[in-house]
Amino acid sequence: MANFDQPIIIKKVKKHKHAHHGGAWKIAYADFVTAMMAFFLLLWLISMTTPEQKEGLASYFAPPNISPTTSGSGGLMGGTALDDSADALMRGSAPDVTVDASVTPKGEEFGTVTGAMSGRDQLQGNEFEAANASQYDLKADDDQGFHSAAASIRQAWQSLPDITEIADNLIVEETDEGLNIRIIDQEGRPMFPEGSKYPNEVTRQAIAAIAPILQKLSSPVRISGHTAAGGVYANPRYGSWELSADRANTVRQILGEFGLADDRVNSVVGRSTADPFFPNDPYMAANERVEITLLHEEPPVPAGLKP
Repeated sequence: MANFDQPIIIKKVKKHKHAHHGGAWKIAYADFVTAMMAFFLLLWLISMTTPEQKEGLASYFAPPNISPTTSGSGGLMGGTALDDSADALMRGSAPDVTVDASVTPKGEEFGTVTGAMSGRDQLQGNEFEAANASQYDLKADDDQGFHSAAASIRQAWQSLPDITEIADNLIVEETDEGLNIRIIDQEGRPMFPEGSKYPNEVTRQAIAAIAPILQKLSSPVRISGHTAAGGVYANPRYGSWELSADRANTVRQILGEFGLADDRVNSVVGRSTADPFFPNDPYMAANERVEITLLHEEPPVPAGLKP
């Protein structure tokens, strides 16, 4: 007979789960794979580029110094010197421009109307071709020097904190004539007091800063003054022509005071309202300006070709 008084024992087994370790290792592994992929991609790009491309990339990311050697001296140039390597630092190396006079036959170059050229004509032809080649070489040298000068001028202005407020009034650009430096008025921000030939103090600082840079180049300098239309002058004998000429001459005096030799100045002219910066709006404030232009050097003309 069964014993119903025997107790029933129920055993409960608790299962313990493993602790959650998180997914941080997955993020670290993904970062590692990404870094390795970028590294091998960099190695592939380096192996595919030519030495010229590598040099161009290095020049692009190089600091915008004027020369690779600096000193601890202060001054307007900030311890740097203007040399031929400045353009290579700023833009990469530029090819030399040369002309081979032997490519074009002399008979085709000057025309053989009579079917033959005299010995004197041949000599003059050779001199003309040499002068033409010299002109191309000088143009290339000027362009390289102008690139360096433009970079030096911008650096000199950046080193003067007071000039920051008139940065929009200072324009440096290369034109067909050479390197043009414009000091222009802006609406509500004139560079010269109204009717005065003497510049504001900050304008004077900007002009003085570029004088040593202009002196380092051998190119002639032209200075021209310009006024906007609609000016009112109290003295009937003193108008826009006199004012524009006086301002240009004052700029010449400031440049000379800070290092530009007088024999480097090609001309100082007053243009009045004859050459507005904005021809469609001659009354605009920006037409009131002074332009300092570094002109391309003219090659010497052979004695046999002089008129």
